[in-house]
Amino acid sequence: MTFRAAIFALLTAVASPAGAGPEIQALGGDLFIGGSGTARSLEAERDVFAGGASLVIDGRVAEDLHVSGFDVDVDAQTAGDLYAAGGAVTIRAATGGDLSAAGFSLRTAPAAETGGNARLAGGTLTIEGPVRGALVATGAEIIFDAPVAGDVWLTAHNLTLGDAAKIGGKLIYSTPSEIIIPPGVIDADRITYRPLDRMQMFEEARDAWGSREYPALPGFMSFFAGFILMLAFFLGLAAICLTFLPRQVAHLKRSADNRPGTTLLTGLIGLSILFGLVPVSALTVIGLPMVPIVILTIIAIWVLGYVLGAYVVTMRLTGAFGPGDSPGRIGELGLLAVTLTAAAVLNFIPVLGWVLNFGLVLFGTGAIASVIFERMIGSAGPVRDAALEPIPDERDGA
Repeated sequence: MTFRAAIFALLTAVASPAGAGPEIQALGGDLFIGGSGTARSLEAERDVFAGGASLVIDGRVAEDLHVSGFDVDVDAQTAGDLYAAGGAVTIRAATGGDLSAAGFSLRTAPAAETGGNARLAGGTLTIEGPVRGALVATGAEIIFDAPVAGDVWLTAHNLTLGDAAKIGGKLIYSTPSEIIIPPGVIDADRITYRPLDRMQMFEEARDAWGSREYPALPGFMSFFAGFILMLAFFLGLAAICLTFLPRQVAHLKRSADNRPGTTLLTGLIGLSILFGLVPVSALTVIGLPMVPIVILTIIAIWVLGYVLGAYVVTMRLTGAFGPGDSPGRIGELGLLAVTLTAAAVLNFIPVLGWVLNFGLVLFGTGAIASVIFERMIGSAGPVRDAALEPIPDERDGA
């Protein structure tokens, strides 16, 4: 249930325009609220799912309420369960069912009575709302100032008891050192103290993880088989492009050859635009379905850019150190395989190897982006040599 609440609250949060007031959409009796501001006088027939940067919920909810955001203020009467999470969370109205809330700063006001159990977690917890069931609270600092009909379990580095604190059941508390519990809060025979030892917690967690069985690391043959499959995929992709799109590949290669520095910069700009489209597409309900398409486009451009960058570098090295004659299609693929193998080996060199491989991606992506920009805004003019004479474009004679 908590997982479902988080997913729906996240969806409503990203589906609303930035800076706009909360948008409310009814569907199947449920209400979906997204955006910042105040949602007043709600009359929800069923559940409510709300999310936003700064959000105030006011009204009545017939069943469950799920809300998340950076600053959350709940002043809605909830007949069912309430799930709230955020940076600063304040609960001001009564909850008929259970209350589950978490935040860096979390407060339940005196009017925020919980009909069932309350489960609270956060940095600073201020508990002033009565609880008819049991209470479980964990935080760096807990200010407990409310009556609880059932059992209470508190874990905190600093625990403060207020005048209104009263416990009808048992009390289990964990703090670095034992504190004095006034008789008006609970009888001494119903109190259990468990010392809070952070080092012991870390040791227990370490031991728990250490006893688990982890899958064995892949061996050399697994790595080698994976490399062969990757190399075959890249070479197959290159063969398809060179066979069916020879003129386009030649144009992309020429664009990268003529302006290598500009190509790298263009690749960086192009990738930045693509990655920036992900949050921009997620800002509105209309653009949200485009997010998977944008991500797939990024993956496709990344792969094509990597293969193209390796091909351009291969042909430049062949022209510089190899014979003047063209190596032919099979020869080009063979030389490309050597370049891809060398690039894969370089990945094992920290930082330098990763930078060089990313440079191949930028080089190829920049060539693709340059052609796209050229088609969109027009050509910047012919490429010129050192004597400022135009370099003829092979396409002119085609």
